[in-house]
Amino acid sequence: MLTIVVSRAVLGRDVTVGEAWADSRSRLARLLGLVLLVPLISILALAVPLVLAALTDQVGLVIIAAIGGTVLATWLWVRFSLAAPALMLERQGVIAALRRSVKLVRGSWWRVFGVQILVLTLLTVVGGIIEIPTSVLAGVVAGNGADSFFQGSATDLTWTYLAVAGIGSVISSTITLPIGAGVVALLYIDQRIRREALDLELARAAGVAEQGRES
Repeated sequence: MLTIVVSRAVLGRDVTVGEAWADSRSRLARLLGLVLLVPLISILALAVPLVLAALTDQVGLVIIAAIGGTVLATWLWVRFSLAAPALMLERQGVIAALRRSVKLVRGSWWRVFGVQILVLTLLTVVGGIIEIPTSVLAGVVAGNGADSFFQGSATDLTWTYLAVAGIGSVISSTITLPIGAGVVALLYIDQRIRREALDLELARAAGVAEQGRES
């Protein structure tokens, strides 16, 4: 839904939650398939070479396979990272969206990778700032003490502890997930501007919208 919101915001248009839901709900099944497929591809890219190397019982080969698999999984993850906006905004199918992402990322892999890693790092820090205090509070409320989190002694996972820690996780996700989704949508739009002169189309669309409002 944020992809729809961001795309409208680029045109200077407001969109309600109902409008965003109406535009996106017909794509949710395909989006779910895409969300499951991309991590699966990355996991297989890492696991297959690692398993094959482990069958040889050679430690050195296992290490090389682990490094190579990690590099391959990261490369594929970045190549497919713009598939979700393509699926939502261009009404693409799952495979077509993957191909579209590959096309948009081609030649800009390092740039897309750098932005994704920077955002992921920032969101991890922000998530930690939110979740660590709530985890400490959960330990206090559950009777494990304020030091239990830092000492790793909060082994008694009571319902109280899980409830308070869960609230912290929900708050963290509420803040970080929309930011991550928004960045991916902006990356998609930016790549289209750089490769396909989307800015000209957006300017024309914005001009048409402005004329419509004036009339």
